[in-house]
Amino acid sequence: MSDEAFSDINGNRISLDCQRHSDFCGEFTVSSPKLSFLKVTGCTCALWLCAYTIFFFTEVTEVLSVAIMLSLVGMMGHLHFLKIDHESLLVIGSLGIQMTSSYASGRESTTFIEMSKVKDVVINEAIYMQRVIYYLCILLKEPLHPNEVGDIVPVFQSCKPRLNCLIEIYKQCQEILAQS
Repeated sequence: MSDEAFSDINGNRISLDCQRHSDFCGEFTVSSPKLSFLKVTGCTCALWLCAYTIFFFTEVTEVLSVAIMLSLVGMMGHLHFLKIDHESLLVIGSLGIQMTSSYASGRESTTFIEMSKVKDVVINEAIYMQRVIYYLCILLKEPLHPNEVGDIVPVFQSCKPRLNCLIEIYKQCQEILAQS
């Protein structure tokens, strides 16, 4: 098990946890930092300060109630739908590849791709906001023409690890795929 610190494309710290369960199975988990308490507190205070300012001039008490409800609903929505704590890639050589995204609220989203549909796992590059970024992706076979690439499924879409992290994952994925 290796647990190292890497960074994402924006320079934020992320961690990679590689676990080889056997020669035919490996799990790779990329974790992003937890939600910052200072950031949440700052946004909440800014929203409430605006609400109190509006209340001061209008003396409408519903403004305060709406501000409190908006901040609570906004926080819950962000935790449940947007903030991904970690993403994992489980590669089982004879069975398939499973991608899991775990949200801050505890919700998980899982996608499984059968190995018969997988052509290869590669590192691809893209131009993103005047920068070249790299991402790990799974190439799927074209159903009618198995030698051609049908679809590209990007992995670690939320964490967006840099190339050095992707290379480590890629090497171990290729070792597992070569065994099967």
